[in-house]
Amino acid sequence: MARHHYRCPLRWADMDAFGHVNNVVFLRYLEEARIDFMFRLAPGEGSESFTGGSVVARHEIDYKLPLVHRHEPVLIESWVTRIGAASLTIRYEVKDEATEDAPETVYVRAETVVVPYNLAEGRPRRITDEERVFLQEYLEEPASRVAGRPKGAEGRLAA
Repeated sequence: MARHHYRCPLRWADMDAFGHVNNVVFLRYLEEARIDFMFRLAPGEGSESFTGGSVVARHEIDYKLPLVHRHEPVLIESWVTRIGAASLTIRYEVKDEATEDAPETVYVRAETVVVPYNLAEGRPRRITDEERVFLQEYLEEPASRVAGRPKGAEGRLAA
């Protein structure tokens, strides 16, 4: 199983009045990583099909720690946790890797459900065999949901 690595630059405009990266900006960061994975990386390593279109069906984000502006980019790791007939789930961690001086720091854990889409017909389409082969290189079975809830706990409110 492989993970896609995207180094996302932090922009001064990404900060909010509280001095950290605004929560909405993280959606943009995830989009950049997803596009890099599916549309730019895919033609070089597997499938050009994703360039035909896809839509986001769902986002789920857990904010772990505030991220403040700095000159070094933040790492976004992406991998696939589910491949269905006409959708897939991508999981992400926005983080700093561990160094000799500091442990790994995770700012955000998230997942996105992506649906391949036929733009000409204006409707979802099935995942092609070529796309499935590419995605399986990045497939990792999830241990639990993003929020740390066990499988099957969706729909229950956490206290």
